[in-house]
Formats: sequence, C-alpha cells, structure tokens
Amino acid sequence: MPKTTRSHTTRSYLLAAVLSAVAVCGGDAVARVFPFGPRHRAVNDLANQFVPFHAHLWDLLRGRADGGLLLDWQGGWGTSFLPDYGTYLSSPFAPLVALFPRGDIEYAVYAVTVLKTAVAAAAMTFLLRRLGPAGVWWWASVLGAAYALCGWSLAEGTYNPMWLDGLIAFPLLCLVGEWVREGRRPLLGPLVVAVCWFANFYTAYMATLGAALVLLVRLAVTDSFRWRTLLRAALTTALGVGLAAPVLVPVFLGSRHAYPGVVRDFAPAAGTDVLARLLPVTYSFATPAAFVCTAVPLLAGALLFRRDAPGRERWLWGGLCAAVAVSMQWGPTHLVWHVFATPNGSPYRQTFVLSGVLVLAAWTGLAHGLPDRRSLLGGAAVVLALTAGALPSALLTPWALLLAGAGLAAVAGALLLPRRGRYGLLAALLVTGTLLGQAAATTAYADRERLARLDDYPPWGAEHERRAAALAAAGGWPAYRTDAGLPRVAGNDPLLLGGQGAAYYSSHTPAVLTETLAALGGGWTSRGRNLLSLDNPVTDALFGVGARWRDGAVVRTDTRLPLVTVRPPGPPPVYGRSPFRNQELLLGARVYESPHAGACPVGTEVFLWAPDATGTARLGDHETRLLGGTPKRRAALTSLGLQRVPGLRPDLPGPGELGCLDHDRLRTAVTALRARAATSVRVTPDGIRATLPPGATGTAVVAAPHIAGWHCEGAAPVPYGGLLAVPAHGDLSCTFRPPGLRAGLAAGAVAALGLLGVTVAGRRAVRTGRSPR
Repeated sequence: MPKTTRSHTTRSYLLAAVLSAVAVCGGDAVARVFPFGPRHRAVNDLANQFVPFHAHLWDLLRGRADGGLLLDWQGGWGTSFLPDYGTYLSSPFAPLVALFPRGDIEYAVYAVTVLKTAVAAAAMTFLLRRLGPAGVWWWASVLGAAYALCGWSLAEGTYNPMWLDGLIAFPLLCLVGEWVREGRRPLLGPLVVAVCWFANFYTAYMATLGAALVLLVRLAVTDSFRWRTLLRAALTTALGVGLAAPVLVPVFLGSRHAYPGVVRDFAPAAGTDVLARLLPVTYSFATPAAFVCTAVPLLAGALLFRRDAPGRERWLWGGLCAAVAVSMQWGPTHLVWHVFATPNGSPYRQTFVLSGVLVLAAWTGLAHGLPDRRSLLGGAAVVLALTAGALPSALLTPWALLLAGAGLAAVAGALLLPRRGRYGLLAALLVTGTLLGQAAATTAYADRERLARLDDYPPWGAEHERRAAALAAAGGWPAYRTDAGLPRVAGNDPLLLGGQGAAYYSSHTPAVLTETLAALGGGWTSRGRNLLSLDNPVTDALFGVGARWRDGAVVRTDTRLPLVTVRPPGPPPVYGRSPFRNQELLLGARVYESPHAGACPVGTEVFLWAPDATGTARLGDHETRLLGGTPKRRAALTSLGLQRVPGLRPDLPGPGELGCLDHDRLRTAVTALRARAATSVRVTPDGIRATLPPGATGTAVVAAPHIAGWHCEGAAPVPYGGLLAVPAHGDLSCTFRPPGLRAGLAAGAVAALGLLGVTVAGRRAVRTGRSPR
C-alpha cells in the first residue's frame, strides 16, 4: 500500500472515531448531563444493572468481591454469576473500568460507552474502505461516524451500553462475510465471530442476521453466488458461536431458570411515527430510533437513480433497505430479530442493523463517485417524501424539521460543489457539520426526554461513599451478612454499595429466589425480577444478617444465625399464603402473635403484609409508604413500629394482614438453632464448606437459595423451603457449577478442534495449489 494511501486510511479511522466522540460528548454537554453538568444519566437499567454490575466487576478484578466468576455471594443471598457476566460484562471493553477509582464507576461506564461508540465508527469506516474505494477518503469517515451516531445508538445504546457491542459487531461480521466470499481468513473469521458473540450474544445475534443479508446481496451483486460460499459462511458462524459456547450455554440456561417476565404481543408502531424517527431530534420508547445523518438517506436514495451503477446493484441494495425496515414492523420477522420472544421493553432493538444497511447502500453509490445532479435530485426527493410522510406524527418536533431541512441543503450543496481546492474543504465542513449538529442535537434531546419519561436514580455521590464505607466497616462475612438496606439506591445495591443482601436485579433472577422471597414477605418491581431488600428481624435471623443500613446508619443485631444450621429430621416446610406463617415454618418456631380486634399486644412489633397496596400506612406517629400492585410491583412486608398503646389500630391504605412479632420468642428460637448450627463456615468463589456438630442428624440447611447448579459431597442437594439443604452426614461441602458450563466447555472444545481442522485443510490446499474456494 502506498504511503499516502496508508496515511489516508489511518486518518479516516481516527476521524470517524473523533467525530463520534465529539458528537456524543457535545450533545451531553448541551443537555448539561453527567459528566458535563448537574443532570444525571442514572435512568432505568443503566442505574439498576449496568453500573452496579460494572462495580462488581471492578471488585472482582481487584480481588475485593465476595464470590467469583461462577458464584456471586453478594446479591440475592447467593446467585449464579456466569450468566450475568455473559449478559452484562463479557465485553472486551468492560475490564477497562478497573483503571478508574471505585468511586468513579459512573465515569468509567460513561468513558466505556463513548469508547464503544468511537470503535463502532472506526469499524464501519474500516469495512467501507474494504468494500471499495471512493473519490474522497473523508466520506468513509463521515459515513462510519454516521452509523455509530445513529438514533438507536444515541437514544437506546447510550443507557444500555452492553448493546453497543452489537453496534461494533455488525461491521465486523460484514467483514467476515467478505472474507468468506473471497475464501480468505479461515482462522480469523471464526475468531471474530466468537469475540462478537462473547461480547454480547443478544445484539450479536441481530448483527449476524444483518450481516447474512448483506452477504447475500454482495454475492448477488458481484456474481459470486455459490452454495459452497453459503456453507462456508454457515461453518464460520457455527465455529465462532461454538467457541463462545462456554458462556453462551450457561446464559441460555440461566434464562430458562429465571423468573418469567411479562409476555407481550408485538404491536407495530404507526407508520408516520416510524418515518418521524428517521429524522433527528425525535424520541419515543416504543418506536424504532432509525435516525441516521441526513447524508446517508440522501446518498442511499440517490443510488436508486444513478445511471452509472448497475441496475442489479441499485435495486438489490434499495430492496434490502426496504426489507429490513418492513421486517421490523411485521410480527413473524419481529420475533426472528428478537430470538423469538418479544422483549420486555423497547421492541425495536434491531434498529442499528437498518442504520448499518443504509450506510452500506450510501457507500455503494459513492463507490461510483459523487452523484450527478439527476441522481442527487432523486435522492433529495426520496428524503423529502419520507419527511412528508412523517408530518402527521406527534413525535415530530420543530427542531427535527429544521435540522433535517438544513442538513439536506448542506449535504446537497456540498455534493454540488467543485471537488478540488478550497471547495473540497468547504464540502467537508458542510457534511461534517451536518453530522455533528444533528447527532449532538439528537443526543441532547434524548438526554432530556429520558430523564422526563423514565425512572431515574440518584447518581453516585458523597452519601453513597459514606454508606459504602459504613457497610464495609460493619462487614463480618462469612460469619454474618451485612445488608445494604433501605432506602435503595438501585436494583443491585449489594453490588454497588457492598454487603451480602437479598436485593438483586437481572434478566437471570432465579425463579426459586423470587418465589422464596415472596413467600417470606419480600417485595419486587419489574414483575418479579428486581428483588428488594427485606428488612425483617425473622428473615435477618434466617439468612444470617448481622448488620444492615437503616435510617442513615448501620444497625447491628444479635438475633442472627450462622450460614449453615441443622434442622431436626422431618419433612421440609411447605409454604402457604401468609408470610408470617411461612417465616415461622422456616424458623421452626412460633414468633408472631395474631392481632386482637385489629390491634397487636403492647410490646410486640407490628408488621404489615399488603403486597398490592399503594399509599401510606400509619401506626400512631409512625408511618411508612407502600408501593404495590402485582404483577409489576409487590410491596414488601414492612414494620409499623412497636405497639406502645393498648388497642391502637393502624391506618392502612388497603387490604392487608398484620403480624405481631414477639422479639423474646425470636431470641429463644435463634438460641435453640444456634446450638445445632455449624461450628465453622468457609465460603469460596464457587462453594461453601461447613463443619457440623458431632453426631448431627436431620437436614443441614444453607442460608442461600436452592438454585440450579449446586453439587454437594455425599448426597444430592434438596430444597428446604427454597433454601439449599442436604442430609446431615458429617461435614458439609458444596460446590456450585452453573448449569450448562460443562456442555458449553465441550462445545467450545469441539469448535476449537473444528477450527484447527479447517485451518490445516486450508493450508494444505494452499500448498497443493488448490483454491480454498
């Protein structure tokens, strides 16, 4: 490659990356959003899942986490971690958060988000230059950055940063398709597929479908269609996915064991709204964020009218763009795009593929040079027709029309300017200015709208630092648990703040955990997958909680049990409707009294169970706020304080059940169980060991949910009221292995052997002079 060409190539990648980073940061600065202003980014799953999970990864990488890659001892009283890792943290970029201080985890996640966007721009630029030359090198940079700055990236990916790995995967997988078409890179191709699927299997699946469609068009356009090529593409994909199987299979099985989320029927968005989302500065949660810089639809539309481009090329690329757009609106293909399940949330998560296909169509036209006046006029007509179709939409904003119109005029003017000297520089400024202006404005608008429409949470600050420090100082794991307590900061407070509590939020929240917590009086949001901390003395005793955050300070308790206790011989508890009775069944003692005439005896602590109630409950001067309403929310069992006045009845916001806790009875029950508890307990990153009292009989119960994957020496584990248990015969030794790990490792080994075989066969073919095609 000539030195000048190499210089332009490197320059184009860097320019694309810089343009995308400048647009994202510039838009956030305009909106005065973190880290450029007082408004925070902590909305929905970004606050509930992604930041806490990255904080836990930071702890793992620094050796400070309770648990390891297979087992997380901090959230959900002990849960499988590998599925969460494969869903939220397996990106090659995720470990970069360890380079930041722990207290700057939100800065770290933001930096990784911007970096992923920049890499997506560079990757698309690389693909475009690989597909064919264009007259001016910087066009590849602009189109590459336009792809990375599509509406899906700015409105959806920015607060779901794990999805941005799919934004990177699409151009990389299209590149693999080119290698397959040319019969090149038999080793590197499957490795790239493996990295993409390992980084984020969900969006990689969508990117793979998109890349397959692009490959079919490329084969048809270049007259290189061969069944052998399709078989080689399928083999390359299968080998790559197989290499990622050690993570993919546990993720898949983790989803099967998860508490079922809501089942939705897909309802396509209104056509006018879909067209409106093609424009900058629009926002809606339930429509496809299909915006991409006006230069892209203009050039893609112009391709249809170019007489210097083959007819097959024009109509195949135009047809692909239309087919991908229509497939997002039709129920059967919607399910195909989303792994055959309508997602619980935004139903257009594949929109980045449409943006990528539009960019490839635009570049295909530029490969024949800049468009002439006739084709440019045709492209402008296409853009204006799409805009006219969007006019009835309520999503359309004046800024959308202004920026779209200004962008169309600027890009069209740039394409009409002479192509040398100062005019070339002016053209570059007009096009890049359009890109930056539209993308930054769309970013700023999305920032503001998300805060107005989505749940938001307080950003990390001094109060969180104080709370985390207090929890760390009170820690005594594994002698006892420390619960991050209430009020909650996010859905995964134990991962974010520290401790070992019940709170946990994931796509893989085990059904047994949700059902057990609910039976004991726990609360939830997100239809049972976002579990809340349960502040109750009985459950604290049962799960060995010796300290918890409450009312701005750490509160310690002496009524706690070790992690492993031995229960008398007999059948396991069978839960009923009342959480008070269920707690007593699991404890093995009666500790609650029933209220008389709606009032508890003096000296007992009054607890309210009203899972569907929303409002304020009061007992004297003590009040608490409930937020319930199944199936989306479930209010937790809550304390109304001590009964100090005879006959005082609580004011309730709705139907509920009262339980009157006798703390003396609880202490007596705990003392009795301690006499039969393990004399020592040791936890490991993948299991638990305990020394039981000599001659212990009955059932050894571990204060952890009986999730799939536990294996114990000497006997198969059994559930005991939803907890892990084994017959008491000598000491207890249990190891956790996520379901599917062995199968995934076996599949990965087979794929590695297959890749080795393909590589050897390819080298032999080269030595013997036979074409690998």
